[in-house]
Amino acid sequence: MNNINITRRRLLGTTLATGSAIALGGCNRLDPLIQSGHTARTILESASSLSFRVQRWLSSGTSLAREYQRSDIRQQQHANGTISPRDVDYLNLASNQFSDYSLKVNGLVGNELSLDLDTLRKLPARAQITRHDCVEGWSCIGEWTGVQLSTILEMAKPHPEARFAVFDCFDTMERGLSGSVKYYESIDMVDAMHSQTILAYGLNQKTLPVANGAPLRLRVERQLGYKHAKYVKSITLVATLKDIARGNGGYWEDRGYAWYAGI
Repeated sequence: MNNINITRRRLLGTTLATGSAIALGGCNRLDPLIQSGHTARTILESASSLSFRVQRWLSSGTSLAREYQRSDIRQQQHANGTISPRDVDYLNLASNQFSDYSLKVNGLVGNELSLDLDTLRKLPARAQITRHDCVEGWSCIGEWTGVQLSTILEMAKPHPEARFAVFDCFDTMERGLSGSVKYYESIDMVDAMHSQTILAYGLNQKTLPVANGAPLRLRVERQLGYKHAKYVKSITLVATLKDIARGNGGYWEDRGYAWYAGI
């Protein structure tokens, strides 16, 4: 298994590093290179597709990310991206310690859900000590506690044609003439039903801090950090990603990142 993991990382490393360098290193000044129709964008999309297919070939849908011991936790979990949302609806929830929060699950489901935090915390919990790998190059080990996403989805009764879970979040990433753009992300049903994919409400045996995504964040342990959506507001099951924003499956994916960020 170690040899397989090393091989997988080497195979994917060049693709992910190249895409990440363009997306992160460039930001505003390289935006024209990753616009739809540009040759660089086409190359990145082809590489992303290859990465996804190679990853699925090298590992089964049930292969596990490495889990660690508590003694391996040597620092506070680093917080990146949005760390203090200023959105009014979020601030109102935070002011009451999220007592009025509810997770909405809809789309291609037979049973739409609205689950408050108390209900989520009463469901069977999973705790896992895993390493968060950021596309920027840093990593951090932490203990995450939450409910398996598969438990929630089984309650919602997905339709057979549901292929992706889309996460809409509270935090605004940018504001423009057409309105504010809040964070959004997606994973396929293979990762959604994976045993280590959880909706975390706890970190290092304490309540999840705001900086790390309270009240609820996605942990999809076999992918890079930008896939781990924070401040989750709702989950929508869909058959295709083409109608989600610009059609690439996530906020950063619509700006040049790979949709599949397997590690």
